[in-house]
Amino acid sequence: MTAKIRIAAAPISWGVCEVPGWGRVLDAPTVLGEMAELGVTATELGPPGYLPRDPAELKQLLSGYDLKLIGGFLAVVLHENPEAAVAQAEDSAALFAACGAEVLVLAAATGLDGYDARPALSDDEWATLVATAGRIRDVAARHGLKTVLHPHVGTHVETRPEVERFLADSDLDLCLDTGHLLIGGTDPVELARQHPGRVGHLHLKDVRGELARAVQRGELSYTAAVGKGLYVPLGEGDVDTETMVRFVHEAGYTGWYVLEQDTALGERSPLDLPKRDVATSLARLEGIVGRLPG
Repeated sequence: MTAKIRIAAAPISWGVCEVPGWGRVLDAPTVLGEMAELGVTATELGPPGYLPRDPAELKQLLSGYDLKLIGGFLAVVLHENPEAAVAQAEDSAALFAACGAEVLVLAAATGLDGYDARPALSDDEWATLVATAGRIRDVAARHGLKTVLHPHVGTHVETRPEVERFLADSDLDLCLDTGHLLIGGTDPVELARQHPGRVGHLHLKDVRGELARAVQRGELSYTAAVGKGLYVPLGEGDVDTETMVRFVHEAGYTGWYVLEQDTALGERSPLDLPKRDVATSLARLEGIVGRLPG
């Protein structure tokens, strides 16, 4: 019997991002319509303001494309002003829960625009970050949601030492983003093998290794690298997607497998590029699933 996994998409794969000046943003009917045309039945929310924040309006919009909301990404400053961070999380958790979602994907934002600079944290600021993440976990849990911490380029949990430190200091599970982990210097498959019980959510993307290394060395900003094609469809880069999917599946992971490929569209980018790339990734993932044990 063929194994079944839960597959979702995300608006960032269509270039929809909260970073100012990121690139051309396609309208919601185009993005949601193309998800539906590809046979995708679930999505993350996307950046603040892109889709409606009123639960009834959001549910009505998504239902028109036969889409389920599974949760969303929330990048907030955790190391200062915890009350403000918790308030933001409360707002998002209430929205997600009202729409039947399951997960709040949390990132430790720096407070700066974009993901190209990271001020160092003191030990006290790190302790505040961990404590605030715990408070947000509790807020989300009251709404019936699971909170996961997303190691992300340009946030305060990016590198392998930071990921390991967070795992040691917090009981939150992780969102294993295969692309962001690799760019931050972590082998995502190795991390999953070392901490199989801490895989709470999965973002699947593939990465061109030479551009990832240029970002690591500081030769190229993250935003510039995305514009140069840092992310590619599954199977066309240097992430061992099949090993990752096989391992987490066999380890008992039952969460979502989110096709989430950070894309930045220029004015001359083909408008059908995101749909073609997601279709390629979807076909690659379905091929992997077909080889999994039932």
